[in-house]
Amino acid sequence: MSNFSIQSDLWESVKNNLRNSIPEDVFNTWFSDLSCAKAEDGKIVLNAPNEFAALWIESNYMGLLGERINMAAGRRVHVSIETCQNASAEAEQLPKSETGNRFQAEKPVQKKNSPGTQQFVLNPKHTFEHFVVGKSNEHAHAAAMGVARVPGHAYNPFFIYGGTGLGKTHLMQAIAHSILQSKPHATIAYVSSEKFFNEYINAIQENSFAAFRKNYRSVDILLIDDIQFLSGKQACQEEFFHTFNDLYERGSQIVLASDRPPVEISKLSERLISRFQWGLTVDIQIPDFETRLAILQKKAKSLGVYIKPEIIDFLAERITCNIRSLEGALTRISSFAQIFQDDRHDDLEYIERMLADILQDEARSKVTIQIIQEKVAERYGLQLADMSSKRRPAKIALPRQIAMYLCRQLTSHSLQEIGEAFGGRDHGTVIHACKSVENIIEQKPDTRLAIQHLVNKLSR
Repeated sequence: MSNFSIQSDLWESVKNNLRNSIPEDVFNTWFSDLSCAKAEDGKIVLNAPNEFAALWIESNYMGLLGERINMAAGRRVHVSIETCQNASAEAEQLPKSETGNRFQAEKPVQKKNSPGTQQFVLNPKHTFEHFVVGKSNEHAHAAAMGVARVPGHAYNPFFIYGGTGLGKTHLMQAIAHSILQSKPHATIAYVSSEKFFNEYINAIQENSFAAFRKNYRSVDILLIDDIQFLSGKQACQEEFFHTFNDLYERGSQIVLASDRPPVEISKLSERLISRFQWGLTVDIQIPDFETRLAILQKKAKSLGVYIKPEIIDFLAERITCNIRSLEGALTRISSFAQIFQDDRHDDLEYIERMLADILQDEARSKVTIQIIQEKVAERYGLQLADMSSKRRPAKIALPRQIAMYLCRQLTSHSLQEIGEAFGGRDHGTVIHACKSVENIIEQKPDTRLAIQHLVNKLSR
């Protein structure tokens, strides 16, 4: 394998690390489009999509980038950024399929049939063939296959929810890949709700609303990722409501993904919640140990590397909450093995040091309901029993609501499980508690700071 290929794998590992350790909007804005342009011994050149992005990253994030790249490489690497000035010219030279969709080997597929002038990206590895099925995702996988076979009929809309890095985006893109194989002339729009919102704002500013509506309301398949981003954006929700209705009435397939079920997305209009529940809603759970092993074995095979079984077991045991982190850890180990060509990657102690950042993030994600209850009770001078008691004085009720809110934000437990842990309360009580705390956070800076302090303390 070439040095460039090794460093490219290293850069993908760094991107996965950044994705899981910085706010999602920051990553999507500045890092998602960065690519590895050139890699030589001790040097990496990254491609930014434009000069403004390159200057902003150099001014604000070079320290962070250098730190993460050096950590992944295990040595000091010189990092520089250039712009993709010739990207569009190079794209025009790519071979085209019959539908005009552009394909590029070993890189994300650039599809030109998305709304407006925007392109959307499908990862060539995000297909059903590359998806590892286990107990945690078998229902979602089977339903997605059904959607791909008969779009617009089987389940419409199809709503997938689950935690970060569990495979929602993979399944959405697998649906798109499969439909394009059987219906190569289908028009597909695959965007995040953030991009939909940004295009909506641009349409208002540029007085191009008619074109915006025509583009989105004339597709055969609409896939929207991270739909929870529409929370609180009332005007955009109104526009999406009418887009949804138009597509549904003409038989177009709608696929939506979120980190939570429709009813739990705060500040989402009731009529959108109702429409999101018209079809099928499925969740993806955290994979069990056997599924994590299968994911790692498949990833190692795709990388063309041999990793000792005890190392695979170690990763499957220690990284449980995020498939993206799991695969990123294996990619990092693989890159080290190929760069240094020694036995250090077989040493569990060395592996643990190499993956310190990923393992720390994993530890932070393992906060339990009881730990949250203990910390909140301690913060407000209450007894742990007050968290589950039926008493409702203000000095107990608000801290208990805050604890429920933190359980929803920091754990993967369902509403029902959280309610049970707080004295057998129902899921509606938990939803009410979360909404109440969200309103308080907006209105009372002191409470917002107190909750942020609790979050920081729990994360440590």
